[in-house]
Amino acid sequence: MKVANKVIVVIGGGNGIGRQVVLELLRLGARVAAVDLRQEGLDETVELAGASDRLATFQLDISDRHAVEALPPQVVEALGEVDGLINVAGIIQPFVRLNDLDYDAIERVINVNLYGTLHTVKAFLPGLLERPVAHVTNVASMGAFLPVPGQTIYGASKAAVKLMTEGLYAELLETNVGVTLILPGAVSTDITGNSGVASPGSAEARENSKMRTTSPEDAAKIIVDGIEADRFHVYVGRDSSMMSKFSRIAPRRATHLIQSKMKSLLG
Repeated sequence: MKVANKVIVVIGGGNGIGRQVVLELLRLGARVAAVDLRQEGLDETVELAGASDRLATFQLDISDRHAVEALPPQVVEALGEVDGLINVAGIIQPFVRLNDLDYDAIERVINVNLYGTLHTVKAFLPGLLERPVAHVTNVASMGAFLPVPGQTIYGASKAAVKLMTEGLYAELLETNVGVTLILPGAVSTDITGNSGVASPGSAEARENSKMRTTSPEDAAKIIVDGIEADRFHVYVGRDSSMMSKFSRIAPRRATHLIQSKMKSLLG
């Protein structure tokens, strides 16, 4: 789906990759509804976008199903009928083993990453099915296919998003709605701070575990290009595309590799 002159909702448009997706869509001529939990982040996105009557912002918690169900008519009133939905918002868990992770943290991650994505898809899909052409894009993670120690529940939530998106793609094959799954690797955003999670391990451990990262600006371009090309899977970063192949060929070896790289973050 070409994004020019389309109305597209970006969940997580107040920071990181989501903010850059908003800016890229505006650059290409779309009308954009940016949705985020934090109003201050949305205000910063508006400031970066400059004066634009093609941008509207909506502050809400996507884990609140009733708030999300009320969102589509608000977007339609502000910008017109919705043609696309891009789910970028997501949070990580504290960097601890599952055995040490409390249920509050588990439920928070699942409520945002899985239920938040499900809520927005369910809210907007009926309207998208009425459009001549439309698109749903969900951002999962490299962690959806490659287990990262200390992020087991995060990975499980993103694996659920991955399979839900693939199932949605199959269900919508004979409709006007395209579906794209985004699988980012390491992207240089402050997901730790935005998730309200303390930085893991020591400074030395974090430095030793670092992978080559993709910039949020490049990630956004890759995502929007993938939507316009109507791609099924979009890998963001060489790390994601390479580890996807490795994990399919030798899943045990891939798991050992990522464990050796990341275990220092657990202390």
